[in-house]
This record gives sequence, C-alpha cells and structure tokens, in this order.
Amino acid sequence: MNLRTLNDVFFTLVQRDSERLMLTREQGVWKPISARQLRGWVYATARQLQSWGIKKGDRVVILSENRPEWAITDFACLLLGAVDVPIYPTQTADQCLFVLQNSQARVAFVSTRKQYEKLAAVRGQAGLEFIVLMDDAPELTAAVPMQSFLRNAPQQEDSELDTVGERVEPDDLATLIYTSGTTGTPKGVMLTHGNLASNINVSLDMYDLGKDDLCISFLPLSHVTARHLDYAMLNAGVPIAYCPVIDELPLAMREVRPTLIVAVPRVYEKIYNQVQNKAHGIKRVLIQWALKVGAANRELTLRGETPMSLSWKLADSLVFSKIRDGLGGRARIFISGGAPLGKEIARWYADIGIRIFEGYGLTETSPVIALNNPINHRLGTVGKPMPNIEVKIADDGELLVRGPSVFQGYWKMPEETAAVFEDGWFKTGDIAQIDEEGFLSITDRKKDLIKTSGGKFIAPQPIENSLKVNPFVAEAALLGDKRRFPAVLIIPDFDFLESWARHHGVKFSSRKELVRSHQAQSLYQGIIEEMNQNLAQFEKLKKVLVVHEELSIADGTLTPSMKLRRRNLTERYKKEIDTLYAEDEAHSRGPVTAKR
Repeated sequence: MNLRTLNDVFFTLVQRDSERLMLTREQGVWKPISARQLRGWVYATARQLQSWGIKKGDRVVILSENRPEWAITDFACLLLGAVDVPIYPTQTADQCLFVLQNSQARVAFVSTRKQYEKLAAVRGQAGLEFIVLMDDAPELTAAVPMQSFLRNAPQQEDSELDTVGERVEPDDLATLIYTSGTTGTPKGVMLTHGNLASNINVSLDMYDLGKDDLCISFLPLSHVTARHLDYAMLNAGVPIAYCPVIDELPLAMREVRPTLIVAVPRVYEKIYNQVQNKAHGIKRVLIQWALKVGAANRELTLRGETPMSLSWKLADSLVFSKIRDGLGGRARIFISGGAPLGKEIARWYADIGIRIFEGYGLTETSPVIALNNPINHRLGTVGKPMPNIEVKIADDGELLVRGPSVFQGYWKMPEETAAVFEDGWFKTGDIAQIDEEGFLSITDRKKDLIKTSGGKFIAPQPIENSLKVNPFVAEAALLGDKRRFPAVLIIPDFDFLESWARHHGVKFSSRKELVRSHQAQSLYQGIIEEMNQNLAQFEKLKKVLVVHEELSIADGTLTPSMKLRRRNLTERYKKEIDTLYAEDEAHSRGPVTAKR
C-alpha cells in the first residue's frame, strides 16, 4: 500500500502482528520485540504525552543512541501529530541548548544518565517541562522514568489514539532535523509526513525485501538516512536489530547475521583497511592473488552474477568468504550513502564479490534523490533518480530537484529558505552530471570546489577519496583555494602507520615525533607522488601537511554525521598551512608536518 503519512507505517506493522519486529541485546542475549509489545509501549508513551498537554504541532526532543525506545518515542509523537526533534548523542550541552531553544521543545526523552546530565545542566535556560529517562536510574529524581509508564502499557488496541493518528495529514509537520552545520548555524529542516512517506514509497522497490531479511540499525537515528531506513524496513516487514554503540557493530554483525547492510563510506573504508592491516607475509601474497582473480571477474559481480570459474571459487573460499564472515556471512544487499563512496573502494568490494549500491540524498529531500539497485546499477554513479523526483542541471553545474519529498523550509528561517529555492526547484549545493542513460554522478559540493589563483577549478572529493584508499591515510583534505597550487592535509591511520614504523625500526615516543620523522615524511611524499601520476597538471599536489592529531566531533573537525568540517579544519591548522605556502617551493620537496 502507498503510505500517506508515517502513521501508516505504524498501522501497517501493527496489523502484520510480527513476533519478531525488533531485536535488542540485553546482557549478551538478543531478545525479540513483537508488534503487540511495540504497540502497547507506543500507546502508553502517547497517553503520557497527552497527560502533559502535548498535542499536534508541539515539539518533543529525542536525545538517544539507537534503541527500541527511540522508535517508541518517535511513533508516539507521530501518532499525536507532535513534531519530534532528534539530537545527536555526541552533541554537547551548549549544542543541545541551541536546538531546545530554537525548537521550543517542551519535553525531552534521553537515553542515559550522561545524556540526562547534559539537558539537566541547561534545563532552566531551555524551558523544558519534563525530561524522560529511558534507562533505570531511580537516584535521578528530577527525571521521569520511561519504565514508569511502559510497564503499564495496554494490551489492547486504543481506538481513540488510532483515530488521532488517522487524522494526521500528509502536509502536517513530522519532524525538525537540525543540519549538522558544516558551515554556520545549524538549521532546522522541516519535514512533513508526506515528505518522508513519499520517499519510503519508492526508495526500496527494487530490493525484494521480506520477513526473512534482517537489518542492523547502527547509523545515528538523528540522521535522516538512518531514520528513513528504519521506517522502510518496518514497512517492508524486515526485523531491525538495534546496535547503540558503533564499537559493538562487528560483534552484532556476527551474532545477528544481517542480510542487508546500509552504511556510510567510513564503515566500508574501515573494513577495507582492516583487511589491509592483516595482509602480511604469505597472507598478503594470497590476498593479492585473490584480488587479481576478483578483478578479472569484476564485471560479472557488478551485473549481479556469481563467477563460476575454478580460480574465483578458490579465491572466494580462501579469502573473500572470510571477509564476508566478518559481516555476518549472510549479507546479500550492501548500500552506501551519507557521503561519496570512492570509486577505488567500490571496485575493491566488487573484486571480493560484493556489489555496493551507492545512493545520494540530503536531509532536505527526505532523503533519497537517487539510488543504485539490482536492476539499474552503475559503479561510480549514485544511480538513477527516484521516480518521485525531477532533476535538472543548472548552467553552473549545480543539481536542482523538485518533488513531494522536498522539504517545506528551514524552521524560523524564511530568508535562508528562499535562498535555496529557484522557481520551485531546490538547489542541492552539489555539482552533478547525468549520463545518456540517466545515471547521476555527484562531482563535489559546490562550496568545496577549489579555485586556484590561476583560475583553475579543482573538485577535492575524488582526489581525497582516492587518497583514503591508501591504508596509511585516514582522512585527507585538499588545500589551495585562492593559492598558487593545490596541496593536501593528511591525517594518518595511526594504527597502520605505527605498525609500519615498528616493522621498519622507526623509533618514536609520540605521534608527533612519528609524523615528523624522515621515514614517515618520505612515506607520505611517495603516496602523493603516486597520486599525482593520475592527476591533470593543474591538479597535481605540490605539498603535503601531515598532522599528528585525529579528527573528532568534540574538536569540531567532524560533524555528528562524521563529515569533514573543512572550515574548522583549515582554521585549526591555519598557521601550518600559511607556513606551507609561504615556503619557497625549491626548498620544500618533502612534506611539512604540523608542529602542534
């Protein structure tokens, strides 16, 4: 059935009456949650909100890791026509305060004592009436324990609440999702029930999903991609296993053995790097041989076929199957989104027999604009646009879209809203191309394009993604806007670099000392020189700045959705970058290292 509102997802899953709708890990054991249990908990939560006077249009904050209570709170709000406002669990108290004040939320649901203390510290300034705590912590007397109303959840249908939910219209506001703010102040993206429902209706049509499939919910539900995925899974009858801590993902995959994996490129890159880290001696020779066999059969994998040659079967048995076992051994669908997936990474996965379906979207588009699928798939593209979306390329190369999944505007920001629309088309801010068969490729963010002082435009993401394929590179950021030449700032993969240093007898007492060593400098200079062989003359990287500090959300160099905050990064290393460009090129053949 075609969804009109997100409440139709709730009604659908309740009618299906599954005994294994969700899975949650308690004391080392995965326990199922049935549709009836979820229904009762949603009703109990909705009734509690009603008792506090929460009604249609009121805002309710959710500050939590991925867990069943997240979905319970979400569905309870949606049923009442209230607007939920997710906050990333990694946000600071001050960042939470901005969202609380801007959204004027009256109630907040938090997961743990740590999250409660963040909001308790700013409660007076925020005007919060109630803070509901999902964990048991009786000593926190100012918090409302969620279990106090969940344990009395009704066993029967609540026709009055169902009627309230049925009266919610597609144009009613469902959620405010605050952008993670790569630049400037975070903006509250207003998404309606109809925006999100229209996207769910079409995004996974080609994937043939059912009750025998299983998906792990580990990407932050504060991000629209993860939330859209959970709605789509529940609507399709696919059970969801919640993994609240990303470090526990490998264990969760081995235990619940998902058939569908949706991840950001960083997750796929980490798996790739782990394989590279383990490739030593005879094992390295074996992996290299297997990858050659895989590359020879790549086109078969990309067509969705299983290679049948004896050499591929042997490579699969000795190498590829071991990698898939680390992902649970059952996964048949792999999707990547949230950021660009490097072509080299996509090819590597194809070589080991895994076809990754890359997609593309934005919070403002609810989110999916385009997505590869088993029928229409082309490596290096983000697939064909969704059937509910129209796209066109502006004269300057920017992708414009319109359709029912495009947002209503930014909360209390009419000028910013007007600035991103042009004659009814939403300006994505991304530079794109569409080939003759309709496949969409995203070149870069418009604001990230580098223009050298010589007037040449350089798209940083393809170069950065190619660099990140190297196991010694955790993150790369191209430099050179308004400068004479491009350069690059590199954050090493320190596990790999330190292992390499010990193996080669490089003595160091700190990461700073390591990256400043002659051997490390020569290593990264070699990586850049190899990269330059594949670049146009005006793109060639003349210098490299290697830093000894990892990026983090806490220091502002990464957004909560793990995207690079370029402005913050370049400001952090402004002195080193200025020095790098000030030095005479003739005397700077090796990489410069940050002296922090």
